[in-house]
Amino acid sequence: MASKAKQTPMMEQYQKVKDQYPDAFVFYRLGDFYEMFNEDAVKGAQILELTLTSRSKNADNPIPMCGVPHKAVEAYIDTLIDKGYKVAICEQMEDPKTAKGMVKRAVTQLITPGTRTAMGAENAKENNYLTSIEYVDGKYGFAYAELSTGELKTTVLSSMDSVVNELMTLQTKEVIVNADLPQDDIDIINKLGILVSYQNNMQLSEDMEYLVVSLLNEVEKQVVSRLITYITDTQKRSLSHMKPAIAYQPAEFLKMDHNSQYNLELTKNLRTNKKSGSLLWLLDETKTAMGGRKLKEWIDHPLINQQSIENRQNQVNDLLDHYYERSEIKDLLVKVYDLERLAGKVSFGSVNGRDLVQLKTSLQQIPKIKYILDEMETTSFDKVDKDLDPVEEVAELIEKAIINEPPISVTEGGIINEGYNDVLDQYRDAMNNGKQWIAELENKERELTGINNLKIGYNHVFGYYIEVSKANLAKLPEDRYERKQTLTNAERFSTPELKEKEKLIIEAQEKSKTLEYDLFSEVRSVVKTAIQRLQKLANAVSSLDVLQSFASISDEYRLVRPTLNDNHTLEIIDGRHPVVEKVMGHQSYVPNDVIMKPDTNVLLITGPNMSGKSTYMRQLALTVIMTQIGCFVPAKSANMPIFDQIFTRIGAADDLISGQSTFMVEMKESNQAIENATDNSLILFDEIGRGTATYDGMALAQSIIEYVHNNIHAKTLFSTHYHELTELSDSLKQLKNVHVGAVEKDGELVFLHKVQAGAADKSYGIHVAKLAGLPESLLNRADVILTDLEQGDTAKPIVMAEDAAPMKDTVEASSDDDLQLSLFSDDSKSTPKATENDKIIKAIKNLDLMSKTPMDIMNEVYKWKREIDK
Repeated sequence: MASKAKQTPMMEQYQKVKDQYPDAFVFYRLGDFYEMFNEDAVKGAQILELTLTSRSKNADNPIPMCGVPHKAVEAYIDTLIDKGYKVAICEQMEDPKTAKGMVKRAVTQLITPGTRTAMGAENAKENNYLTSIEYVDGKYGFAYAELSTGELKTTVLSSMDSVVNELMTLQTKEVIVNADLPQDDIDIINKLGILVSYQNNMQLSEDMEYLVVSLLNEVEKQVVSRLITYITDTQKRSLSHMKPAIAYQPAEFLKMDHNSQYNLELTKNLRTNKKSGSLLWLLDETKTAMGGRKLKEWIDHPLINQQSIENRQNQVNDLLDHYYERSEIKDLLVKVYDLERLAGKVSFGSVNGRDLVQLKTSLQQIPKIKYILDEMETTSFDKVDKDLDPVEEVAELIEKAIINEPPISVTEGGIINEGYNDVLDQYRDAMNNGKQWIAELENKERELTGINNLKIGYNHVFGYYIEVSKANLAKLPEDRYERKQTLTNAERFSTPELKEKEKLIIEAQEKSKTLEYDLFSEVRSVVKTAIQRLQKLANAVSSLDVLQSFASISDEYRLVRPTLNDNHTLEIIDGRHPVVEKVMGHQSYVPNDVIMKPDTNVLLITGPNMSGKSTYMRQLALTVIMTQIGCFVPAKSANMPIFDQIFTRIGAADDLISGQSTFMVEMKESNQAIENATDNSLILFDEIGRGTATYDGMALAQSIIEYVHNNIHAKTLFSTHYHELTELSDSLKQLKNVHVGAVEKDGELVFLHKVQAGAADKSYGIHVAKLAGLPESLLNRADVILTDLEQGDTAKPIVMAEDAAPMKDTVEASSDDDLQLSLFSDDSKSTPKATENDKIIKAIKNLDLMSKTPMDIMNEVYKWKREIDK
């Protein structure tokens, strides 16, 4: 950093600002640019691909500097925020032309990943949540806000695991904490890639106390107060659009941890991490941005109250029964803009003329929507209809005051309608008459001087002028023309008459601009008084938008209304995976039944890889979720219980952040279900136990099945390649075997993708390997080994025939009648290394896999190899 001893007054001013915001890029306004200095400039130039220059280049310590034009600053800010940085906007607080000494500057806003409100069109259906955590007496106060829409909710969570689950569900970008939060918890948040910001003060201003007045829990009040104080300190503007905090309980909704949400691809595709290919992608036929956000909220929080679910189903059913009315509603919704975020802009004071025209256009659709709902003559939309408040006085005011195509700027004039204000009309008349007078003066001067190309023009520096080419200067009368400016080929002059009119016109222009801005501000203030009504309207419109989306999807993809029961019956006939079917096409998809009567709690699923076991399991989970958000489901018929939780163990992956192996992740997710599931839960276990040795895995899989069957009684789908487990149906009365069919035809494996009763007769693993393209010789050898293993000949090595292709190593089967191959052949015991190898074998037996990371295991194996190679 440049030395502070010899700083200029400007750099002293900058440094004071930077000292207040050490963790942010300071965008310091200098004329038409925002400048960065010192470390900010060096780092900012690299991230934003700017040219790095320097201030005071001839000094001993020139100051690094780079800048961005103020008109394009949003794009640069977005880039920094997307990368997890903060940006402090330091503006000029007075006109440089009238300032005495240094121009006063101050930070007008601190933009952070969680407080960004400017969302591009591509992100209009996304929320940007800011979260706060309060640690009190072993519990966690939790609150989150969406600054652009005013949403504010809070709860108390019992563990850090619950906190992480909420953070991941919300996809929050920033968490506000204080010094009391344990460092271990902060480390966990950092590993999630979420920015941690500190806020020690939590004193709400009087005008913000309404946000917590309805909260009864003291911890919830504290965490909301800290969150709002942070927003107030960083945004430095009105927050009148913030809604009173709503206390919620996660148990009020169908619970899914973030791993289950991820594995089921509810909002993002597993492979691409994009919306395409997810349940959200399938169901999103919403026509408004706020409807898109509402749909995601419903998918993240399915209902568990039967009456609430059936209310939504009734609404979807009524929309399905009124095709033409639904089509008209969709056409009207297209013309409704983002009322939630428009209300936020009004509160912030950042709304412009175009925003108000969008608001007016949106409000003008509401009476038409109400009329259509009334024409349907149903009762299911009574509450929605009641909340569809047209806010007519606001729409009428904007119609009268604001022109239909206003400029973006609200300070340059041209935004207020003619006839709205008499004084403004007088100014405009003076300007129009003055311009007419200027045109007449131009003709008059041409006649007097005989100069046909004489013209009267205007610029911001010299005002109005008479321009005469140098070739015609001799024709000018000497007594009236006063020289103003010399050009290469012309001279510019003024006259007493021109000066007089110029004063009148410019005065009218300036007064007109000032008056227009004042009138616009008055309109904005009136709209601001209606913010709560607009937010209530936005909620009704967004809910209607989601419901019409459900109806449209149900119509297009032949979805049916599921019936709900309380007797633990699960009966889905010809169920389909909705996303896979959309991608494959209806004709290619094979539907399947899922039938689990009250006396059946576990379906044990066998069948070859690639046959569709995982799809079958995900299909059930998505059907449950679609049911409990109020949508119809992909099936011929469906009779469903209401589930309280969904647990999934599908797919295999190391958790590199916490250093846990695939098997450890598998066991932890299994334990999550075992510890928390109830008899009203849904459990999906896919290939439990495959991450360890064969008998270990089989033993664990069997004991998990028995525990779930005997103690939890949850509806459970358990897929496995351990065919021995199918015998459990003899001892576990609520377990049934099913399998995904496959047949051999001319030596080739054909998947039927049809779930059938009973256990699969074999695994077809070698057939799947053939489909994957493994070498023919390898597959033939695998057939030989498989035949020997199936005949139980495991007491001696499975040696190759003399005419078979040689193999580099011959591995001897262990002699203790199991199928796990030993690491060392028996004759190694007769070598001098026998004792050392015994030590290694003992170390392997004593190794605690559950407590080791993948890197720990690799280090152990490396040490053993070095010992063997000696």
